[in-house]
Amino acid sequence: MSDTPKFEVIDRRKIKKEEEQDGAPSHSADPEPETKSAGPQLVETESASTPEAEPSADASEEDLASEMPPPPTSEEKKEQATAYEASAQRVEDLLRAQNPTMGAQPPIRFEHLVQQLYLSALMQMGAATPEGQRPRVDIIGARQSIDLLGVLEEKSKGNLSPVEVRMLDTVLFELRMTFLELTKMISLQGVQAPPPKPEKH
Repeated sequence: MSDTPKFEVIDRRKIKKEEEQDGAPSHSADPEPETKSAGPQLVETESASTPEAEPSADASEEDLASEMPPPPTSEEKKEQATAYEASAQRVEDLLRAQNPTMGAQPPIRFEHLVQQLYLSALMQMGAATPEGQRPRVDIIGARQSIDLLGVLEEKSKGNLSPVEVRMLDTVLFELRMTFLELTKMISLQGVQAPPPKPEKH
């Protein structure tokens, strides 16, 4: 069993329905604090006393599906999408009232997602370090960001335009090359011999 933390999905529809019925947040008899807060929460999994084989991808998806709440209905999705757009528009109107020169925000597209993960990986590999300072590298975080782009590439096959495919291929190639160079430098630094000690007279 893996020691990696996982996310628990909380069904907000149930919480909302209880609030509407009672007029206030419902407090169930279950003393666990996880049921009182909304949104995803990290759940620490207990490590097994004996090593076990890693679960297959199919088994992992089945476990994930069994832990998730039922999918929202078409009506729920439509209602939520309308409320979300109205809320986002109110926020944009407030910002524009404080800054009249600010134009309308452009719609979020696929390239924004790729760019976000690309910049995250570069920063985790020390690209944003101020000049003259020693880079602070989060090599595990960088690998996860790069692997997320790999998942995105795999899952979006056949759904991207030629320009989007080229952009994703280029970004992944560049990040993986940077990762290889960085890990090589880390490995070389790790095996460097210590400086010779001065001889005593």
